[in-house]
Amino acid sequence: MRVLLYTGKGGVGKTSISAASAVRCAELGYRTAVLSTDPAHSLGDSFDRRIGSNLVELAPNLWGQEIDLLSQMDQYWGTVQSYLNALFMWQGMDSLVAEETAVLPGMEELSSLMQITALAESGRFDVIIIDAAPTGSTLQLLSFPDIARWYIEKIFPFHRKTVQLARPMVKRMTDMPLPGDEIFDSIQELVSFLERMSRLLSDGTQSSMRVVLNPEKMVVKEAQRAYTYLNLYGYSVDAVICNRVFPRSLSDNYFDIWKNAQAQNLELVHECFQPLPIFEVPLFEQEVMGIPMLTAMANAIFGAEKVRGGAGDPTQHFYTGKPQEVFKQGSQYVLSLSLPLVERNEVQLHRSVYDELVIRIGNWKRNVALPTGLAKLEIAGAKYVDDRLNVFFDTKDATVTVSEEELKPRRWENLKARFRRN
Repeated sequence: MRVLLYTGKGGVGKTSISAASAVRCAELGYRTAVLSTDPAHSLGDSFDRRIGSNLVELAPNLWGQEIDLLSQMDQYWGTVQSYLNALFMWQGMDSLVAEETAVLPGMEELSSLMQITALAESGRFDVIIIDAAPTGSTLQLLSFPDIARWYIEKIFPFHRKTVQLARPMVKRMTDMPLPGDEIFDSIQELVSFLERMSRLLSDGTQSSMRVVLNPEKMVVKEAQRAYTYLNLYGYSVDAVICNRVFPRSLSDNYFDIWKNAQAQNLELVHECFQPLPIFEVPLFEQEVMGIPMLTAMANAIFGAEKVRGGAGDPTQHFYTGKPQEVFKQGSQYVLSLSLPLVERNEVQLHRSVYDELVIRIGNWKRNVALPTGLAKLEIAGAKYVDDRLNVFFDTKDATVTVSEEELKPRRWENLKARFRRN
């Protein structure tokens, strides 16, 4: 089974790309489900038909769903939410306010993960394609299993044991509702779901993340940061899809400035995302709506050939390996980049104003977005090891210490702040 997740800045065409990929997979005979996890669903608009909260058949071998977060939360979080609602009401909170407050931050992301897990484990589909929410929300979605796992390992056993010991005493002293075993069982089941989802998404043999962007500088910068964090979380990114590229045949003078800007930004895309394959999708002369136009888009992305397991198959692994890695070596952190077949005579490193590392080797240049933890540190040097360039960041004389947690930022508000810059 294959899971393909398309992410990128809002408005770049993720939904159309996801839908086009799903149409091609179905044409190749794969039993395909395409899901929207974006609260502002537009998957139905791409197919030019209504898609509800349940799986609906869109074409032979093709089903679609716009995940209803409220119904999913009721299904997977209902037991816990009922207890929290009772607890808040006991404290004097209005029943309606209590019901709203019982929906904890992150539950929308959790609900999406639950449905993806359920479909993946059902055995009904060969391919699951995820039309993800904009970048910041997607990173929340993908970081949720790590957060939940930390809670279940560090806090959950203590809470459960404490409540079991305190229940008889508390009942004699107050009528405050205490969580029963069914509440803890429900939480444990949820975390089990999340752990299975995390294993599925981090398994590069089954799952691939694909970054969708437009050839605009602001969009490219956000996609670059998303790519860095996806690598830090251990998710396999195997392609970049550059959507709405002006056709070279466009000769209207009105678009000359735009075409020149796009040409420069396309060069930036290649600098930022090498060695990933980059698929260019032209700006179509009409809206991409309905299966005929989605088929035309699939042809533009994957080619007109339709060979299952070969040419034109979206389920291929377009890139294998780890283009970027971060690890600790002694007192230094190492940013390791895959740079095969590059002249090694001279390496120049410097930072840009965007917290990026700019690498120049002769006439070749590469831009790398630095995670928050590394952006604080001084560059100590670089050297080649096999076909990888290792850049060293020194922590000895740093005025701040960098923890492993900072290299994989899990505080959602910090993630949101970084992506709101654009």
